[in-house]
Amino acid sequence: MTDAHEQQDPTRRHPRPDFPQQDQEHPGWTGPMDPPPDHGEDSYVGSGLLTDRRTVITGGDSGIGRAVAIAFAREGADVLLTHLPEEEKEAQETARLVQEAGRMAVPVVCDVREEEQCRSLVERAVDAFGRIDVLVNNAAYQMSQPEGIGAITTEQFDRVMRTNLYGMFWLCKFALPHLRPGSSIINTTSVQAYKPSPHLLDYATTKGAIVTFTQGLAQMLAEDGIRVNAVAPGPVWTPLIPATLPDTQNFGKQAPLGRPAQPAEMAPAYVFLASQRASFITAEILNATGGTPLP
Repeated sequence: MTDAHEQQDPTRRHPRPDFPQQDQEHPGWTGPMDPPPDHGEDSYVGSGLLTDRRTVITGGDSGIGRAVAIAFAREGADVLLTHLPEEEKEAQETARLVQEAGRMAVPVVCDVREEEQCRSLVERAVDAFGRIDVLVNNAAYQMSQPEGIGAITTEQFDRVMRTNLYGMFWLCKFALPHLRPGSSIINTTSVQAYKPSPHLLDYATTKGAIVTFTQGLAQMLAEDGIRVNAVAPGPVWTPLIPATLPDTQNFGKQAPLGRPAQPAEMAPAYVFLASQRASFITAEILNATGGTPLP
């Protein structure tokens, strides 16, 4: 593998479409993906930026969540990560990688659509760690509906809203008493917040709301010394893609860099926002879109 510190052409650093067409049932799994996603397993090198931080990452079993868990652990943090019951095998692999870095890994089954499960999750984190230093709200659901708004059922709309918004709201609310000055909340929004794709109308709506929530909560908590920021990825090659989109062959081709990001390319943004290097940064959206201009 190329040295991560070597200057490289970003358009060629990772695989470019066309990819093989591939379809999976939701929530999707890492193993069958072609090309395989890169979570930084062989490339991320920590430098102590998050030493002894206690962190919670929702949707930490695969994709961006796994990459962030690996990076946080190699930066010195313990990690509690959530997953759905059917993602147990994925979560155990992420936990193994965290433990391999010498840090505590606590995989927890949690459906963030349920308020009591969110409450229990925070209690589990406090029982395991004694406190929460970084909360990453990363769990998300989407389902493409190329036929338009008429094809979006109330059941789908409710699932998207409860996963992407309600879970974030509840976890922030329940975690707040356990945060202290210097703690950080990082939410995952998307390029969809600014440039919505019609076939992802409900998903894009939630991602726009996450931007507003992040900026509002940041102002609310600033005087308490708690920072709140978000990362807005562009197209990223994760199991959610073959599980929810009809066309994987051309995925990411629309980005100016001509390819989707790998999860490993998102993790440094979360590390930065969680670290003391971002101590004067709050209410910000860190855009990592592969060149798509955003407001």
